[in-house]
Amino acid sequence: MLRQAGRPLVEFTLVPLALFWVLLSEVGFNAGLIAGLGWAGLAIGRRLVAGQKLPTILLITTTLLVVRTVVGLETGSAFLYFLQPTVQNFVFSLMLLVTIGLDRPLLAKLADDFCALPKGISGHPGIKQFFKRVSLLWALVFLINGVTTIVVLATQTVGNFLLVSTAGSYSVVAMGIALSVWWFRRVLAGNGIHLRIGQAAVV
Repeated sequence: MLRQAGRPLVEFTLVPLALFWVLLSEVGFNAGLIAGLGWAGLAIGRRLVAGQKLPTILLITTTLLVVRTVVGLETGSAFLYFLQPTVQNFVFSLMLLVTIGLDRPLLAKLADDFCALPKGISGHPGIKQFFKRVSLLWALVFLINGVTTIVVLATQTVGNFLLVSTAGSYSVVAMGIALSVWWFRRVLAGNGIHLRIGQAAVV
């Protein structure tokens, strides 16, 4: 589960960020923009060639990255380039709140990219209710990230912004994940569902 959850984080977030930073430092701003977008394109192309399902988070982040890159190339402004993902925190927060009323909120669909649950569990009324409630938690996480990063962006250099905002964002997200896992286990236990780490039982 940790390997499956960690791979999208590394592939869709950390690698593009590292590529942008290296190319920004060694070549220039535009090279950093193109490198980040190019990596996302390769990730999508590789999955299409292999006939794999495109993760929801990859589609969302790539679409937003295209918009960011176009704005960055047209304006040459690092502030506007990084302002967009900051604003996206507020957009994601709103999207999570808006989709709470759906049978499967956006958060439940995003969770499938990291750790797909068996249909017997994902369709359970108690689990459906959990994803609706935990969506409120993650709406708050994105809201805090948005406020924090916009303050840092307005007061720090690009290098300091990348360092501080990345460390701060992942700290808040890590706390959100820990609380979500604890909450999820409580909900499972409350509905008579118990998790066991190990090999699948032989029936």
